[in-house]
Amino acid sequence: MALFWLTRILRKTTNHSQLVLSLLLQFSTQSYSLSTPKLFSFTSAFHQTFSKQSRLSHFTSHFSTLQSFPTRILTDPFAFSPPSTHARDPREQILLDSIKRVAHFDSETQAMASLDEAGVEADVNLVYSVIWALREEWRLAFLAFKLGERQGSLDEKVSELMVWVLGNCKKFNIAWCLIRDMYKSSFSTRRAMLVMIDRYAAANDPCEAIRTFSIMEKFRITPDEEAFLFLLNALCQHGNVEEAEEFMLVNKKVFPLAANSFNIILNGWCNIFVDVFESKRVWREMSNYCITPNATSYAHMISCFSKVGNLFDSLRLYDEMKKRGWVPDLEVYNSLIFVLTRENCFKEALKMLDKMKATGLQPDSATYNSMILPLCDEGKLEDARNVLATMIGENLSLSTGTYHAFLKCAGFEETLEILDRMRIAGLGPSKDTFLLILHKFFKLEQPENALRVWVEMKKYEIDADSTHYTVLVEGLASCGLLIKARKFYVEMRSNGHLDDPRLKKLVKERVQGNKHERQLQVSKVKRNKPVGLWKGSAMERKKSRKQSRKRKNEGSDSKF
Repeated sequence: MALFWLTRILRKTTNHSQLVLSLLLQFSTQSYSLSTPKLFSFTSAFHQTFSKQSRLSHFTSHFSTLQSFPTRILTDPFAFSPPSTHARDPREQILLDSIKRVAHFDSETQAMASLDEAGVEADVNLVYSVIWALREEWRLAFLAFKLGERQGSLDEKVSELMVWVLGNCKKFNIAWCLIRDMYKSSFSTRRAMLVMIDRYAAANDPCEAIRTFSIMEKFRITPDEEAFLFLLNALCQHGNVEEAEEFMLVNKKVFPLAANSFNIILNGWCNIFVDVFESKRVWREMSNYCITPNATSYAHMISCFSKVGNLFDSLRLYDEMKKRGWVPDLEVYNSLIFVLTRENCFKEALKMLDKMKATGLQPDSATYNSMILPLCDEGKLEDARNVLATMIGENLSLSTGTYHAFLKCAGFEETLEILDRMRIAGLGPSKDTFLLILHKFFKLEQPENALRVWVEMKKYEIDADSTHYTVLVEGLASCGLLIKARKFYVEMRSNGHLDDPRLKKLVKERVQGNKHERQLQVSKVKRNKPVGLWKGSAMERKKSRKQSRKRKNEGSDSKF
């Protein structure tokens, strides 16, 4: 397909990209390897209904503490799920141990020979499970993939997962070779290509994501509208909204502009960046291109206005969409309930909740979280507890956002209890949970509690990453605990985390500044140090004796 827009987009590509493309086209036979908040009793809010809630708890793997309610995005066509844990293959652990044992062999040949000697016959499901278990260590995962290849235990699903793992680790060269081998094996490469588009976008390389879309035809895949919209969404979800908008406009002759494509751009500005100025501009562009906003368009704009606390425009668009015949859905009502609660209109938020129920919509966990989060932020804990009780009374499962909201207001003991509740409910706690708690205690100038939480984090088997160390070191330094700050900075470096120049400079300047300050204080004391009482008395007596002798001498002279 001749697309003139490639000349504009592909100017930014590198020699590396051209090399990869040439390799793809060769098809050789070789395989490549604040102010202090009021504290509250979290127990009183949970104990009465805990047994009911524990039966309703569920597992979730993705959440954001920055969003008050879910936003609209396209369905992920390659959402890889972990293997079922109900009937775990006993061979899985044997194979995992064998792979880890050969990980440091000098060559792949030796490693594969050792795996063959282990005598584990791997089927497709076992290979998939092992790759998933090793998804954070691409080299080990790739050994499992090669073992499956040797034993004829590969299919499209396993290959796609391996491409995803390599893309996560930015090993795109190897991933492209796998896609080429999939093509030669008559596997469908469409899903694998979409994985590459998403992983390039996640790696902040929009040009390569666009190039991948452009070469889909080389693998006999039509870059249709579905793939086009997926590319736009992948770019926006990973922060490349400007590139997505430019690509959409440049290709308007191939893929005519429509509400669906504009809505993806709107979602980027409204829910990823929460940029009201850019959202309004795109809204006007839709009008300029004679594109009529639909219900999704209004939902994105209302979401954006609600997140920045613009109550007037949120309600204005709500009325406008109803006048144009669009029926507000649950997400629209959640946005309105959030902004009403945030802007101190809690009674009106409850009325909006009743209005939503009157339309036949039933509130979900996000609906009540839209009230709980702003109430906790404002310290209105009694109202937040009442909403929580209603939420549990309606048999709705608590989410991670619910626990995080109350964590912002909890003291140390209540924090420990909430963490335990999260563990029982299967909702963590996660690394983000402990980041939130560390930030809270340092903001309250309670470094001792932050250090106690640091110990608790290890009990929950959460490995501190560079972000945790940065928050801890900066917080300790700001509270004047310079020795402890430097200690954890050294620990961070010894654990293999990359050095942070800003953090290094902070610790160095704080220590030097502290020494310099002590030197100034010592010198000041020396300059202003008063003469000792004994020394002063001796000088005075000496002066007095001289004067006395002088008077005696003068007296004796007068007598003679």
